This record gives sequence, structure tokens and C-alpha cells, in this order.
Amino acid sequence: MTKQLKSVLITDIDNTLFDWFSIWFATFNPLLEKTSEITGVSKDILKAEIRTIHQKHGTAEYAFVLEELPSLQAIYKDKDELLRTLNPAIHASRSNRLSHLKLYKGVYDTLSELRSKRVKVIAYTESKEWYTKFRLKRLGLEYFIDTVYSPGDHKKLPISDDCRTPIVFENTKFKQTPEGELKPNPKILLEIIKEIGADVSQCVYIGDSEIKDIDMAYDANVTSVYAKYGNIHFEDRKSDYDLLREVTHWTDEDVEREKQIKENAQKHNADYEVNNFCEILELFEFERFTGK
Repeated sequence: MTKQLKSVLITDIDNTLFDWFSIWFATFNPLLEKTSEITGVSKDILKAEIRTIHQKHGTAEYAFVLEELPSLQAIYKDKDELLRTLNPAIHASRSNRLSHLKLYKGVYDTLSELRSKRVKVIAYTESKEWYTKFRLKRLGLEYFIDTVYSPGDHKKLPISDDCRTPIVFENTKFKQTPEGELKPNPKILLEIIKEIGADVSQCVYIGDSEIKDIDMAYDANVTSVYAKYGNIHFEDRKSDYDLLREVTHWTDEDVEREKQIKENAQKHNADYEVNNFCEILELFEFERFTGK
């Protein structure tokens, strides 16, 4: 069978290029455990307060969450004392994050191969820009991904821009998706394809969500690949995943939106599915992109 010819790969990031859930759990769980141990505040109280803050900022990765917890503000006289006392919890969290920040097997070599062929690689994610930049920089993907489309950063942080470590990319460009617009959004996907000067026939989309990624690609008439390997945590780590549910940034409105999406989804089968990212090299004949 003749392989389809493609020159553009559009990829989801979290749970497609790396195991986002494992990174999140390894980062958040020690922060929660040690904060409770040091302060004597129960984990149940902390989780309830954390969920409120996560919802406020629209992410379950808010880096300044400890400083905004009412139970901790009642204990410590100022932010400096709070951070100094809870430094062991913060250190454990950051250390674990770095040790678990790894690409799925096959991702680096595959992106390197696509780069050598001058294939245009685009990333489209729902994670906020700073967290996405941090991970892609640490993972060494700067010269493999042309453009990343993601939501913008937090509008207001308890730290000045001057005090925040800048993350500079010489090759990869970052563009913000419209505020409040989330996957599945075939309109945005088609706008991305138009902006890079490509045709849908040149593109293949890979992602781990059958609804947010595969259905979206189907509606945009883009060849889709289901990253089956990105969903194993739902089955193998149910108790760990329950912790994410307890502190999720999703509001009641978000939950209802997700429910409606699932109920109304057509749940189209992907054109292909893979158990390893590198399998896309076997599915398609990739060639140099000659658009913009």
C-alpha cells in the first residue's frame, strides 16, 4: 500500500510527547504531603483550598499556590516566612518534577528525523505558555518544533517579570490561541493550517484524546493519529488520578462543558493509532514542507 505523503505534523503536547500526568503527580503530591506534614494542616483542607486557587487561575500547575492558601496565611506572618518554612516541600516538588520530565521513548529521535527531512512541526496545546516553554526547553525540543500554539500566561502573578527567569527560544515561535477557546476546536486547527501556508492534505495530526484531538481533526478533515499510549494512566493509576480530580482547575461550568462535549461527540475513529510516537514514520512518507 502506498503511504500518504505529508509535509506537516501537528502534534498535541501533554500525554503525546511526554507523560504530563506523571510529571504533574510527581510535582504536586510531595508538595501536598510535606506541606501538610510541616504545617499540621490536613490534606483535605489543603486540597479544598488548592482547588479554589487552581480554578481562579485556570490551571492545576499554578506555581505560587502555597502563597495564596488561606490556612497557611493564617499561620505565617508574611510570604518570606511561609516560603522559608515550606522550602523542604518546595524543593521536593521541584526536584521530582525535573526527574520525571522525560519524553516518551521514540519522540526525540522521531522529531529529529522529521527535522532532517525539513518537515514543518507544529504544536497545539491547552497548557499555558510559560509551563509549555519550560518543558520544551528542558526537553531540548527548541529546534524541532517550528511554532507552538497555546493559551497565554497568567495575567497577574505575585512576582514581577524582572524576577521571573526568562525562557528564550531562538528557533521556536509561540503564538497564543484566543482566550477561552479550548479543544476540540476545528476552526482554530484550520486557522493554524492556513496561517502556516499549508493545505489540510499536507497535514497529519497526532494526539492522545479521542474527542479533543481525533474528533477535532476529523471535523477539520485532517488525517488523524491516536496516541493510544498517552491514556494508560486512566487505567493503571486510578487512585493517583483521583488526586488530580480533587484539585482540578475545572469549574462546575467546565465540567458541564466537558460533559456536553462527550455526550454530543461523534467519537470518530482515528485514521491510525499508534503505541509509540515513532510509529508515525512507518505510516507516512514525510517530505520537505515548501509552503511559507
